[in-house]
Amino acid sequence: MKTKTNSVTRTIRTFDFYVLLFFLLSFIGWLWEAGIYLVKDGTWINRGVCLGPYLPIYGAGGLLLWFLLHRLHEKKWLTFLLSAAVCSVVEYVTSAFLEWKWGMRWWDYSGYFLNLNGRICLLGAVCFGIGGMLLNCYLMPCYMRVYHKILPRRRFGLCVVFLLVFVCDAAYCAVSPNRGFHIAW
Repeated sequence: MKTKTNSVTRTIRTFDFYVLLFFLLSFIGWLWEAGIYLVKDGTWINRGVCLGPYLPIYGAGGLLLWFLLHRLHEKKWLTFLLSAAVCSVVEYVTSAFLEWKWGMRWWDYSGYFLNLNGRICLLGAVCFGIGGMLLNCYLMPCYMRVYHKILPRRRFGLCVVFLLVFVCDAAYCAVSPNRGFHIAW
């Protein structure tokens, strides 16, 4: 019986570790993109498909980077290069999917140096490379320290709340995505 309890506890810890990390990275991505437009246009813009303060592409991309690159945390240049490549593929595929699904683009890099069909560009790849290196080499050790200081019941409760809000938001936005000012081209 004790083995089964330990297995369930490990599963819940793994579950809440990744769910909380997903929402943290999604929120950081949302702040990053909203901050860019705040500086560039002097206005606060929710850049996401969803209405909430998160960009799931950053959460999913960050989790993918962690799964793929966590063993390379001491090799900063390799982490940078692989992060740039992986995130560029994720960004390109996501852009194509969003355009196919809703017939619009949420970003367009056509005017940027070394862009590919306006979906990705060199500057974006460099930014994602830096972001992936920062995530893997610096943010994750901090995240793990904070994560382990939060009681397991509280972590699980946060996961439930975040997931309920996200599922409701995603369901609503699947029908009526955020198409506000400066959202799509």
